[in-house]
Amino acid sequence: MCLLLGATGVGKSLLVKRLQIEFPGWEGRPGRSAPDAAHGLASGKALVVVSTSRFFPQVGTNLTDIVAQKKITIRELGGCMGPIWSSYYGNCHSLLFMVDASNPTQLSASCVQLLGLLSAEELAKASVLILFNKIDLPCYMTIEEMKSLIRLPDLMACAKQNITTLEISAWKGTGLSDVLRWLQDTHRTNG
Repeated sequence: MCLLLGATGVGKSLLVKRLQIEFPGWEGRPGRSAPDAAHGLASGKALVVVSTSRFFPQVGTNLTDIVAQKKITIRELGGCMGPIWSSYYGNCHSLLFMVDASNPTQLSASCVQLLGLLSAEELAKASVLILFNKIDLPCYMTIEEMKSLIRLPDLMACAKQNITTLEISAWKGTGLSDVLRWLQDTHRTNG
């Protein structure tokens, strides 16, 4: 199981939808329909633009299976569920933590959330991928600026987890193949 966490509005739902579209070997959970041309899938290739008119902040939890050599279940939890995220740590092999690179005012709250996750004993063996999203926006901070502001090198030095970082744009699809590769590699070694 992979947990997808982050503050409200950072792009978690869009990331999951784009992974489903970009890599069509996925299987949706009951009640979810497969992506179609209206969602950007044409001839097995993902289009650059995905309609975001259907994306609202996730209030609950959303399970999505992505099949990439092996089935990987991603459990997305809404940012407003932060106080009860710890209820979902069991059976977590990997953690995707998403940060909005275009919102400097939210960065300190994301840092506090990340500190809580990294200090959770149940997540001590989970591999962590920190996703700096929204790099397509003109006002985004560079990865160096964000790492410096949240003192990421210090966090990584003290953390028990293996931590990786990526810059992505869930909107344009930039970096999605790297996210999928990380998921495949992590779930190949972790079970």
